[in-house]
Amino acid sequence: MSSHHIIREKQEPALLILAIESFDKELLGQLLEWSPTVIVSEEVYEHVLSFGIKIDVVLKQTHTFIETQEHVKSYNVEHNDLVKSAMAFLIEEDYPSVNIITEEFHPKDYSSFVNNLDIVVFTNNQKIFPVKNGFAKWKPAGDNVFIISEEVTLISYDGLQSETRNQYITVKDGFYRLTFDHDFIFIAEEL
Repeated sequence: MSSHHIIREKQEPALLILAIESFDKELLGQLLEWSPTVIVSEEVYEHVLSFGIKIDVVLKQTHTFIETQEHVKSYNVEHNDLVKSAMAFLIEEDYPSVNIITEEFHPKDYSSFVNNLDIVVFTNNQKIFPVKNGFAKWKPAGDNVFIISEEVTLISYDGLQSETRNQYITVKDGFYRLTFDHDFIFIAEEL
């Protein structure tokens, strides 16, 4: 007897690719496993296409014509703000969540969208996501956890040892917990 999984449109997180040059191909394959809607910046369109990845939407920053595959939609970037335009598109199209591949992360680019989208950002070496006050997660001993948000005060942290101002390490296998003075913060884990 075989099992069949029905995948509804927008059930899986969309995949937004803003940079791909040195991103781990195995992790890319995992992010593509359930056939998400793939959205790319105009800058990486050709590179992503060269991997044989089906692209659904191109974020256009210029008025130059780029030849796309027949089924590819284009969405114009407003005010040269790629992240803001991409997030606006996802919200307009009722996507509940998105995985983002980029080279760098700036909390201010994503903070205003945390209440509208479940956001996970992948850089070449980190997985970054927002967490609410009182967050807890199980991790093995010796894993690094980074606080990415600016101007945040940790009220308490359990299961972690402070290494530097924004870097903590899990002290044992088990849950770590964070309490802080904001509605949410961004944390990063090493890939």
